[in-house]
Amino acid sequence: MTRYDFSPLFRSTIGFDRMASLLDSAMKAADHDAGYPPYDIMQAGDDRYRITLSIAGFSEEDLTVEQQERQLVVSGSKSDKADSTTYLHRGIATRDFRREFQLADHVSVTGANLSNGLLTIDLIREVPEEMKPRRIEIRESAPANLLTKAKKLLSDKSDKKAA
Repeated sequence: MTRYDFSPLFRSTIGFDRMASLLDSAMKAADHDAGYPPYDIMQAGDDRYRITLSIAGFSEEDLTVEQQERQLVVSGSKSDKADSTTYLHRGIATRDFRREFQLADHVSVTGANLSNGLLTIDLIREVPEEMKPRRIEIRESAPANLLTKAKKLLSDKSDKKAA
């Protein structure tokens, strides 16, 4: 695969360093990933997501799911037990793996489930109230307020002259 150098992005942009590092890490992951274990990412709703990894042969004890800031790390390490079985063909992969997923802001893991050789990880995006769009009230224009202030000022002056 062709390797791209993103260092010019780091040198010539300000405030886009997260995007450049995401691109760089995606390219590095594509180089050594080899597609194991296979996975699906689906959108289960407006703010809900699900990642499903096919990990036949792994038990709950062999797996680790961690969220580290904006990164989800799923890893598996098969414990080496003395196996006296002689295989004529061994097609079920049980090699160690590490999958990393970059998460957007405000996305967090809500749970994980292992069933029938599939690890399912549920995620949700929860945007804080202060960051959600809000409606701004439109008030009456300024000229009416100026007219009211002018009338009050004139009445105050006439009250002072009469006294």
